Amino acid sequence: MWRWDLQIWTFIALALATGLDSTALPQPPSRRADEPSPIALERRLAAALGAQVGDTLDLGIEAGALDRRVVVAAIYEPSADPSTITRRDYHLRFHLPDLAALLGAPDRVDRFGVALRPGVAPAAAAAELNTVAFGFRAYPSAEIARESSQTFRVVSRFHDAIAVISVVASAIFLLCIMLLKVEERRRDAAVMRFTGISRLTIFLALLLEAILVAAVGSVLGVLLAAAASAATNLYYQRFFDTTLVFSVVTPAIIRFSVALSLGLGLLAGALAAWRLVRTSPQILWGRG
Repeated sequence: MWRWDLQIWTFIALALATGLDSTALPQPPSRRADEPSPIALERRLAAALGAQVGDTLDLGIEAGALDRRVVVAAIYEPSADPSTITRRDYHLRFHLPDLAALLGAPDRVDRFGVALRPGVAPAAAAAELNTVAFGFRAYPSAEIARESSQTFRVVSRFHDAIAVISVVASAIFLLCIMLLKVEERRRDAAVMRFTGISRLTIFLALLLEAILVAAVGSVLGVLLAAAASAATNLYYQRFFDTTLVFSVVTPAIIRFSVALSLGLGLLAGALAAWRLVRTSPQILWGRG
């Protein structure tokens, strides 16, 4: 009913060596005893060892007991996992019989994944598997990801709190800047009022100016965010030697940021312009 896809890996002390006896442990039934077992090395591990596809390695479960010979059949790039990136562990993959023979523990695994056919509900599949036999417990991958992501959820909420505080502080700062800038236009507004230009026209002119300033600021902000995101990814991907993406500026974030920037700019400009047009032109000119 299910298509089983077994990918087991373990962390094994690995070093290059030659001339060691590899017959102490039982061999997989599909291979001769003197034939090296094929393994797949993680790219970082292959780079650290200087190993390439076709190289023969001796390995064991302890650094001083390299008693098994293997051949590098593939070098792979593992899926980026933020929950393990700080440990900087190396990984290599065996066929399951080879791993069982190496560990001396046949018919025993710590964990394995099951790939489901399209349309099969993971929760229903896990519930059915748990009724088959004792000795294991099946979980949907979404549940495992949710339980293992609690730390990142806390970090995400912390970032949300920082963002809210930053937006509120920026809005207050923007309002103050707009008030100061409009105050600098007091004499211009007074002259326009003396020449018969209506308050509404002056208000709309100042409002249009505020929207243009907010639009230019939004574009510069998006470019700055994209550059900061690229720099963050470049630094940490090199630091951890991973393909994990640490910072993403999505279209949804850009739309929200631009809308927020234009809205705050419009509000600040409207308040500053309204305060100016309500003032008498004599006061604006300094004779009131």
